[in-house]
This record gives sequence, C-alpha cells and structure tokens, in this order.
Amino acid sequence: MKFLDQAKVYVRSGDGGAGCVSFRREKFIEFGGPDGGDGGRGGDVWIVCVQGLNTLIDYRFQQHFKAKTGGHGMGRNRHGKNGDDVELKVPVGTQVLDAETDELLADLTEVGQRVRLLKGGNGGFGNAHFKSSTNQAPRRANPGQEGEERWIVLRLKLIADAGLVGLPNAGKSTFLAAVSRAKPKIADYPFTTLHPNLGVVAAGEREFVLADIPGLIEGAHEGVGLGDRFLGHVERCAVLLHLVDGTQEDVGHAYTTVRTELDAYGGGLEDKPEIVALNKIDALDADTLAERRADLSAACGKPVHLVSGVSGMGVKDLVHVLMAEIDVGRAHEAPPSGTAPDEDPHDGEDGEDAPWRP
Repeated sequence: MKFLDQAKVYVRSGDGGAGCVSFRREKFIEFGGPDGGDGGRGGDVWIVCVQGLNTLIDYRFQQHFKAKTGGHGMGRNRHGKNGDDVELKVPVGTQVLDAETDELLADLTEVGQRVRLLKGGNGGFGNAHFKSSTNQAPRRANPGQEGEERWIVLRLKLIADAGLVGLPNAGKSTFLAAVSRAKPKIADYPFTTLHPNLGVVAAGEREFVLADIPGLIEGAHEGVGLGDRFLGHVERCAVLLHLVDGTQEDVGHAYTTVRTELDAYGGGLEDKPEIVALNKIDALDADTLAERRADLSAACGKPVHLVSGVSGMGVKDLVHVLMAEIDVGRAHEAPPSGTAPDEDPHDGEDGEDAPWRP
C-alpha cells in the first residue's frame, strides 16, 4: 500500500428538507385545517479514528464528500426523513486543519474518537407549525436551512514513542530492522528510505514503537533532498535517537547538520530529549573509534553510545536507554488537549448549541 500522509478534501453537510403546505380534505371532516409536516434535517459530516489504517491513500481517489439532503415534509403531518451522515475514516494520529486558515479542527489520537466537522441544516417548518387561533389556514412553509461546506486538510502524524533521525546512510533502517520485526528497504545508496517506517521494539517485558524517517541533508528545511516534510512524524515522540555514521571523517559536522535542520523545522523538535549514538562501530579500529567518539561528544555535548545495527553490538543496551528515556518523557507530558470523542467543534460558541429557527 502506498504511503500518503497528507490530503486535501472538500466536505459539505446536507441541506434541510423544505416544509410542506397541505390541508386535510376529507369527506366527513368539516374543518380539516393545515397538516403540512416539517422537513427532515440534513446529514452531518463526521471524522472517525479507526483501527487498521496507517495511510491516507483512500483520499487520493475521492476528494469530495457530501452528506444527504433531508427529506421534504408531506401532508398528514408527515415529517421528512433526516439525511444520512457522512463519515471520513482516518488512521490514528490524523490532524484535521481548515485549508484556508490552517486552524486545527481536530487531533485524533485514539481509536474510536469521533468529531463532527460540519452540522447539517435544520428542516423547514410546514404550515401546520404556523396555525393559531387567529391564523387557522396558514399557507406558508419554510425552506430548509442550507448545509455548511469547507475544504479541509488531513495530515497524518504517526504515533511513535521514539524517532530515528540522522543523515542518509547513517544506518537508521538497519537499526530498525535489528531491534524490531520491521523490514524496511536497506541499500548502500542515499535516500533508500522514501517514507516513514514503524517498528515495535521489545525492551525486556515491555515494548515501544520506533519510527524511522527518511534522512535529512543540509538545506532540508529549504526543500533540498526530500526536505523536512516527514519530520512531522516524530513530533509526537518522547525522545529522538540521533544516529551518526562512524565511518565518515567528520562526525561532528554530520551531527550539527542534522541538528540545524531540526532547529529550523521547529515543531518542538529542538527541545525534545535526544540520545546520540555512533553507528557502524564494527567497521572501525579501536583508535579511530575512540577519536570519533570524542569528536562527536564534543559536538553534541552529551554522552555518545556505541552501536552497530549489523553486528548487534550495543543494541540491547541502547534499547533499554531509550525505554528509560521514554518513561521519563511520558511522565512529564501534559494531559492531551485534543478534541474529545463525539465532540462538535462548533458547539458551545454561543453558550449552547441552539437549534436553527426559520
């Protein structure tokens, strides 16, 4: 399945049905009176977080979603049928933004969350609604309320506990394959990874999710290479694992290049806890390893872990360090402020969700 993490979609709620003008005309009823029913309510537009999806590829083939119009009222005080709702099913971690203002409408982080994006129009009143002692034969009915419409942007940010960052060919995919059952593409040329990969990593009796994103190069925030468009997938991580290729000459420059791109991107990545590891140590002799570890430590200002995804050296120790850092990061996280399940972002703007009246 092709990975797609962003889509632009048009949504429209249903119009309300029109009210009916009707009078009872029966042989043995002397004073019939008005009996026109009200129109049905238009369908709503909902977005639902479901299990089993990990991409927005469905929205490449269909970009327009319209809820059904409510049925019109009929004689004998028959109410029009309410229009059917429309549900947009998205994977966990999807954000919904207004395409014009970039306002965040919903952030779906749990399976089962439902958010009403657009409310359907209310049905119009039939002439039976207007009868009174002074107006016993009203000949008016109201049309239904029009539905709402807007363009929205769906943006997927994968839910992971830790994120892998580094230059191309730093060994990120090899490390992910070594610590999990994920099978990312691995080759000896840059940008082998073209889209994010997830793997479940076992740390003793516990597990966490590790995300591998395509490598960053100098100028990525300006669109060089694959750019920084995939960095959104590590925004939700509790910790970043920064892998540096130990076989290159200037490991300090490699580290600062990626850090510069992270800082330029923003999104809170510049403040996230970071674990730095020197990879491919099985290809270095002892003297070269000590020299490059010292250079990298001087560049990052923190301890440097030694690891090799191919031989497995230092992998288990690094996994436990990641698990400990994840626990610390999750403990200090603020409670989620996303939109609650079954919440309508339009409700409560005027104190209550008052029904429309024609």
